[in-house]
Amino acid sequence: MSDRGGQRGRGKPGGMRSGGQRKSGGRGGQRNGRDRGPQQRNSSRRREQGLGGRQVEGRQAVRELLIAGNRKIERIWVAADLEGDSGVADIVEIAAAQRVPLEYVGAARLDREARSEAPQGVLATAAPLQEVDLESLLDGPTPPLLVALDHVTDPGNFGAIVRIADGAGVTGLVVPQHRAVHVTPTVAKASAGAIEYVPMSLVGGLPTALRQLSERGVWLIGLDDRGPRSVFELAELAVEPVCLVLGAEGAGLTRLVRERCDVLASIPMVGRVSSLNVSAAAAISLYELSRSRQQLP
Repeated sequence: MSDRGGQRGRGKPGGMRSGGQRKSGGRGGQRNGRDRGPQQRNSSRRREQGLGGRQVEGRQAVRELLIAGNRKIERIWVAADLEGDSGVADIVEIAAAQRVPLEYVGAARLDREARSEAPQGVLATAAPLQEVDLESLLDGPTPPLLVALDHVTDPGNFGAIVRIADGAGVTGLVVPQHRAVHVTPTVAKASAGAIEYVPMSLVGGLPTALRQLSERGVWLIGLDDRGPRSVFELAELAVEPVCLVLGAEGAGLTRLVRERCDVLASIPMVGRVSSLNVSAAAAISLYELSRSRQQLP
């Protein structure tokens, strides 16, 4: 199973290049593609260029922002009623050690500035996340394990996927520039700070990016709920560079993206519900791939 690099053969053993009719990538989740709650009062703000990530909300997300030390932090706000609270004591301590400006502000003022539903009384602003070049995601001592997102617009799902990716050992995310959510405060909070650790490449067009990965010898596995292969039958790919492609909530993989995939795989469903939320599907698939890799000699 190793047509490496260059003009890689697209016919795979065992019927691996095979498609289903039904689209995939998970069902459910909010589909409005933006943060909710207090952010609706700030709808006139322009969308950030690039990956975003300038505003980080929630205790764990801000804590990891401080610990990671990957980007300059401009300020931290903590709700005044949390002064002396043990739940934010480590944030206050680390900020002081790093000489990051920290201010206690009224809860109403913090909530007006917040763009997620529950900032937990902590908000930070920082330099935006730095995207990485697509090619750099292929560098490293082990075969890359990548995730590509096809029109995923729900920030809660995106944040959960980033958190799962960090835990499963994913080496990079491929995120489209258009018709996809980027790193909003809700994404940062849902990721529990994992946005600080998972490299992300922002690409103009996902089909083109997938073609480039394929030309570099990366196997493209599209998650499709009618895919002919089970995600539990892909252990032979554990030694290969792999990119798991996840479709949008409800709509699944787009036609051009599906056609780029070498394998269309599904998660067996034995109950009455036909499919899973995209972040739940990502968790099962990524940990199965990670488990297979860890069992290698």
